[in-house]
Amino acid sequence: MALQIDTYVNPAFGGGGFGGNAGGRTLFKALGHPLAGEAAPAWRARLAQAKNLAVYDPLGHVEVVDQFYPLAALAGAVYVQRLEDLERPLLGQQPKPVTELHPGHDAILIAAFGAAKLVGQIAHLLPDGIDVVTLDPLALPAGMVSAPGDYLAPINFATNFALFRDQPGHHTRVVGANYWSLYGAKAPRLWLRLFDGQGGVLATWEQDLPPAGGAFVLDSAEIRARFGLDDFCGSLFIHALAVKGHEVVKYALDTYGDDAKTLSCSHDANAWPAAWYAGVPAPAPGERVMLWVQNSHPVPIPAGTVKLNPMGSDAAAAYEHDIAPFATVAIDCGALLPDLAWPTQIEVDAGKHFVRPRYEVVRGNGHRHIAHANVERTDLKPDPRIRELAPHLGKGFIMPLPVPPKVEFATYALPTPMAREQAELPLKVLLIDAEGAPVDERFLGRLARHEMPVIDVDSWMEETGANLPSGYGHLELVYDFRDGGEADGWLHALGRYVLRRSGHGADTSFGSHMFNMAVTLRDEPQSYAGRAPGLSTRLFLRLGGDDDAFCHLIYPASRAWHPTSTTELRLIDGDGAEVATAPLAIPCGGSRFWRVSETFDAADLRKAGGTAHVQIRDATCRLFGYHGLIRDGQAFSLDHMFGF
Repeated sequence: MALQIDTYVNPAFGGGGFGGNAGGRTLFKALGHPLAGEAAPAWRARLAQAKNLAVYDPLGHVEVVDQFYPLAALAGAVYVQRLEDLERPLLGQQPKPVTELHPGHDAILIAAFGAAKLVGQIAHLLPDGIDVVTLDPLALPAGMVSAPGDYLAPINFATNFALFRDQPGHHTRVVGANYWSLYGAKAPRLWLRLFDGQGGVLATWEQDLPPAGGAFVLDSAEIRARFGLDDFCGSLFIHALAVKGHEVVKYALDTYGDDAKTLSCSHDANAWPAAWYAGVPAPAPGERVMLWVQNSHPVPIPAGTVKLNPMGSDAAAAYEHDIAPFATVAIDCGALLPDLAWPTQIEVDAGKHFVRPRYEVVRGNGHRHIAHANVERTDLKPDPRIRELAPHLGKGFIMPLPVPPKVEFATYALPTPMAREQAELPLKVLLIDAEGAPVDERFLGRLARHEMPVIDVDSWMEETGANLPSGYGHLELVYDFRDGGEADGWLHALGRYVLRRSGHGADTSFGSHMFNMAVTLRDEPQSYAGRAPGLSTRLFLRLGGDDDAFCHLIYPASRAWHPTSTTELRLIDGDGAEVATAPLAIPCGGSRFWRVSETFDAADLRKAGGTAHVQIRDATCRLFGYHGLIRDGQAFSLDHMFGF
């Protein structure tokens, strides 16, 4: 059963992270916050004591409240303010105008936070002695509210979830930055709650953030030791308090092991549970693929609600177990869909019960890595303007994927449909050297939703004799309408990488953008802050302690832009202070693969300390980046970067 809640406001186009201040719907966050879930039983018990409860819904909140804390069985009558709301049932009954409030009610629920004004509007209609109840008992303490004058302001619910595990051989590390103080926040901090796999509370604490621009680290091994915990595998709920400028909690999630067979990184979870996710690969021979589902609400997910189906097919297989509030489970994709194999893709019918899930690939050689699925749009239709305006858009939407140094890595790419009505993808793929010169291209055709081909860079180059003079470069997937077809701007692809020496793998997936052109279409080229076009870069590269960090920066351009980037790599210590800088010039349309240890002096890295990071800045163009950690010859991680 899907939850009928509004979760986020989608941009018109763009990929991945709903960048910038996306303005996610916040009522579900307010009602589903762990502290609201704790307060709800006493609040609902108060309502249950009424002999004749009136429910007044002036703001259209009551249906969402009912999704979390059922009201239909308690309501004697339902009243509304908007006469338009008389046209449909609420809580299973026909609503009435509040002006017809019956005098026999002994209690009334006004379904709103901060409802004093709303109470005043109907005070003359209320029977003497009636118990007036609002949503305020479910509200957060005043000290946790960033914008006190508007409780449901998105900035008050800067929250996210992280898959958090500390077990023998498996540890996790969340790394983020205090970008809120760059927007003027004073003394922001984190409120954190760690749930075990069954949704039980293991620990709750607050943590101060470093000064503006400084990085913070939440390490499972350190937290386990601090609170004296046993093994756990669950969810870390993160709520940023006293913040400004960004209601999105962005982070990199590293999974690391006691040996070199467990190392991966993935992007943040997105704070808005979606109806559907896609981009989960079926297992290759000798692999297991586990889908990690984190219930993101204080209510259970009923058995049979979460379903998996092959991409382009309605033949769904259901997970036939309840998932408790805030619990975390691993679903074996191969067990539910035993006939599927790579490169077939899996869609996840999530019903808005959980944030963007991770999947874990466990290989027969003992190596494992974690990556994330992506939101599959349910509101997006093909847009004929993308094809009609193609002469003005140049390459238009570009999905860039790195081709890291071929001597070390094998590279595969897989287009991934990411909208429910995306029946086809008219695509071509470009192979581009690091210096920006196109090496080869392939028209892939009008690809049917269920027939996405793997692009094997090794095989491609062997068949054609194509060569990357720099030894590395990148791919660009773009629309190609030579045979017709439709496009919606939500072009995604999955990149799979294998370290040749050890067989360790990594997956990354993201969506297309338009890059570096002066004209705009809807919200593209997308900007992290302010209106389009976004023509500058500020990316976050976390460092890796004992593991060397690397970065693959790509300079895509939909139309001709500056011949080279004017990029600055800034080594920032844990307090946000700049320790050293290094210039980087990337040819337009090209890329640069670089390691932190080869870019900054060892003395500067020691001075920067264990919570240092690199900020990638460019005021002249928008870059797209991938980052990771590497243990030479043994293991590595790779995923796309975040900006702010």
